[in-house]
Amino acid sequence: MDGNGRWAKARHLPRIAGHRQGVEAVRHISRAARDLGIEVLTLYAFSSENWRRPQEEVGDLMGLLRRFLKKEVEELVREDVRLRVIGDYRALAPDLVEMIDDVVGRTERNGGPSLVIALNYGSQAEITAAARALAKRVEDGEITADAIDEAMFEGALATHDLPPLDLMIRTSGEQRLSNFLLWQSAYAELVFTDTLWPDFDRTALEEALSVYARRHRRFGGL
Repeated sequence: MDGNGRWAKARHLPRIAGHRQGVEAVRHISRAARDLGIEVLTLYAFSSENWRRPQEEVGDLMGLLRRFLKKEVEELVREDVRLRVIGDYRALAPDLVEMIDDVVGRTERNGGPSLVIALNYGSQAEITAAARALAKRVEDGEITADAIDEAMFEGALATHDLPPLDLMIRTSGEQRLSNFLLWQSAYAELVFTDTLWPDFDRTALEEALSVYARRHRRFGGL
């Protein structure tokens, strides 16, 4: 979800205004994804690199996250949506960690679609942690190094219990993955759009899905 700052700058507004509008886009796209039958929607909300931003902006983002959790929890429960969080979110403020744990706990038995939020997430860190976990199992004698294959490695990732990633969408015209789901994107289809995230709506999502539907996924075959 990229382009909040540029959206605000184009309107001569502070960056926080772009982030607020970005939260509204999250609400709209989450509902549209449910309506369109998408099983899992994963949103890159805060990367491990975002801590480099000005402290005031980081504080504003955390405040928006608090408000989002407070406002959306009842709808998530009512719509049978399961909230998941990937990334080192326990490094956030204690009250925010408690809120996240509460919402995740209240929705963990829901049987509908999953909304996955990546918080303090970096894919390189996720891959490194998986490698360390498997190395520790080898060191402890639980497994041998030769037993490690792609499936076992994938099982050590934060997304181990989610279905394979089909489509990656990046907004705002940038054409890179920016440390997001690098392993999981190995055979995902990539769609890059010039639309800024606050302007990304149901129509834009449907257009991206239409592009995806027209592609022939060979997975290395013919």
